[in-house]
Amino acid sequence: MNTTILDFAIIASGIIGYFISFSLVTTSFYKSRANNYLSLSLFLLTSLTILDWYEAENIFLIFLFDIMLDLLFAVTLFTYFLIQINHVYLKTKWYKWLYVPFFCSVIIDSVTWIYFIFYEYDQNLDDLLFDLKSGISYAYNVFLIFWGRNLVKRSNTVSEEKKRWLLRLNLFIICIIIIWLLSQLEVSIFDSVYVTNLLWILVSCLSWWILYYGVFRLQIVTQKDEIHQYLVSKNIKSTKSKRRINEATASKIIAQLYKIMDEEELYKNPLLSRLDLANRLGTNEMYLSQIVNQELNKSIISFVNEYRIEAAKNLLHNPMFNKYSLEAIGMEVGFKSKSTFYSTFKKSLEMSPGAFRKLQKMS
Repeated sequence: MNTTILDFAIIASGIIGYFISFSLVTTSFYKSRANNYLSLSLFLLTSLTILDWYEAENIFLIFLFDIMLDLLFAVTLFTYFLIQINHVYLKTKWYKWLYVPFFCSVIIDSVTWIYFIFYEYDQNLDDLLFDLKSGISYAYNVFLIFWGRNLVKRSNTVSEEKKRWLLRLNLFIICIIIIWLLSQLEVSIFDSVYVTNLLWILVSCLSWWILYYGVFRLQIVTQKDEIHQYLVSKNIKSTKSKRRINEATASKIIAQLYKIMDEEELYKNPLLSRLDLANRLGTNEMYLSQIVNQELNKSIISFVNEYRIEAAKNLLHNPMFNKYSLEAIGMEVGFKSKSTFYSTFKKSLEMSPGAFRKLQKMS
């Protein structure tokens, strides 16, 4: 029964892994240089899992398993991290030397296989070479994954949200490497496979995790960053300045509130709170809430969301941002989640952001 469940998990994760791999390089929404390397990394990890789990007897598949695809996996994943943080290592000449261990493995195995075919198969030599390559592969993966983690931590070229995702992925791979080592020790010392089974379950979970957080969520964050960078580079304000108050009757607090929202776009901070605004205006939360309610007849959250909706309308109206997802636009203007953006937008305009965008395209 346990084997049946594991077989199902491996098959399901394999299908998902290959599906994501091909989607990353064939779908325009996800296509990017970084995702090309993520696609190859996931393809290699999925292939290694299936080859090892089912112990294929086909001579070609055995050769693929012997040449240590995990050495190639280490470099492609490391490259993915470098591209995401836009590191200068990508432009150096020595960077390509990171592929040398993999090509050495291919050469050694090719020569060994030719020797075994034309001469005599030597089990002891085969085991020795495999153990040697496995040790080097393990050390190389550990070295590159921790090196990549250190570079991501020290990077100041990416947003905090993207950095958190990269560090989580890195940690997940570290867990896989640790369990991989434990599984080898378990087989050698206890001749059991409990930890090995845990390893395959973890690898299976990784495929599903990457599907949502690594592909979809990160792409949304990337799009949001692109929108923000474009607005900053063109010095474009997300909302058009409008006189919403009578300056002769408005209090000083309300006038200052409009000023900082227009000029500093504080509403774009999804974590903006009443306390943040009160501190910025040199008052307290209770008084700020009271005066906003008295003079504007609305709550502070409604006031802030009006700015966010106005900014979203401007972005949705601009053809320049048609290629970006609605969720990325919602994040750029300050909404924490897709559901909050949709519900607030629909409540304000009595139509969804998607319907509003389609209406703008038709007009």
